[in-house]
Formats: sequence, C-alpha cells, structure tokens
Amino acid sequence: MDKLFQEDGIHEFVEAFTAALDAKNTYTRGHSDRVAELAAAIARELGMTKTSQDNIHVAAHLHDIGKIGIPDHILLKPGRLSPDEFNVIKSHPQVGFEILNKVTLLRPTAEIVRYHHERWDGLGYPAGLKGEDIPLGARIIALADAFDAMTSARSYRLPMTQAAAVQEVLRCRGTQFDPDIVDAFVAFCQAGQEKGVC
Repeated sequence: MDKLFQEDGIHEFVEAFTAALDAKNTYTRGHSDRVAELAAAIARELGMTKTSQDNIHVAAHLHDIGKIGIPDHILLKPGRLSPDEFNVIKSHPQVGFEILNKVTLLRPTAEIVRYHHERWDGLGYPAGLKGEDIPLGARIIALADAFDAMTSARSYRLPMTQAAAVQEVLRCRGTQFDPDIVDAFVAFCQAGQEKGVC
C-alpha cells in the first residue's frame, strides 16, 4: 500500500476526484491544491517519513470531497450561512469519509478526512475529539485548511494578509491547533519568507 501512495497513479486519481469538486464549486478552485502543498510542507518540517507525507498530501487534496453531497443552494450561497445551513456544511467530513472508505487503498486517508475539522481543545466536529486523539494528519490539515481559508477571498469578506493569518494561527495555538504543528508551520513560514511563502 505504501508504494501505491508514492506512485503517480494515485495522485492522478486524486486530482480527478478534486477536479469534480472544483467543477461544482468554482469559488474555492485551487483550495485543495494549496492545502495539500502546505500540509505536505508541514509534515516535512515535522520530520515525517516520505510515506506519511504522501498520505497527508493525498488526504489534504481530498479533505473537502464530502462537499459533493452538500446542496448547491448552501454550498454556493454568496453570503454567510444560517446556523441550520452551517450544520449541513458540517456534515461534509463524515460524507467524505463515507465516500473514501469505500476504496480499500484510501481507508487510512478516509480517517484523516473525517477528522480534519476537529480542534485541539475538543470543540471541533464531527466527534469532538481532543488533542492527540485526533489523527496527526487531520491536525496538520486543520491548520493548512484554516490558513488557506483566511488568506482567500470570500463573497462576504476580504482575504487576510499572510502575516495577519500567521498571527491568527499563533493566537489559536493550543486551542484550535496542535502547538507542535503551529511551531512547525511557523518554522516553515520563516524559512520560506525569502520565496514569498508565508
């Protein structure tokens, strides 16, 4: 299985899968690609194995695949969601898990996708997992996903600057985000500033 994650075929399959989501929700086109690249960079910074990096990269590409099951009038709503609409959106990690869990090769990825909206303090969803009970890949993707969301424009708000978003990540260290992952993210950003990354 590890070898399959490192081959081009799985990445082509994943890109086709995420292209299906982009076709439905063009407003966030490129989001999964950016999250995947940042999540893989954080995994590298943490010193994870190449196989683990690849697994997280694939999971990050697929983290929002469950949004295929969200009705268009909610997913594509141009303004803020009502509490009821947000509850529907919150079902997407479980829907993504159910889709991916049907593919034997993607079952480890499915678990990461299921928990990518959990929080270090236990106030996330869908299961309210806390701390290291959350799979490491899901904790990494949670930060990468939030950072990209903050630095991307939405119909109801302007994007944050990268510097402001980094400060927000630091503010949420130990509450929303795993402190060790925040530290790795900040180290990656500091190393990448010369290249315009973070």
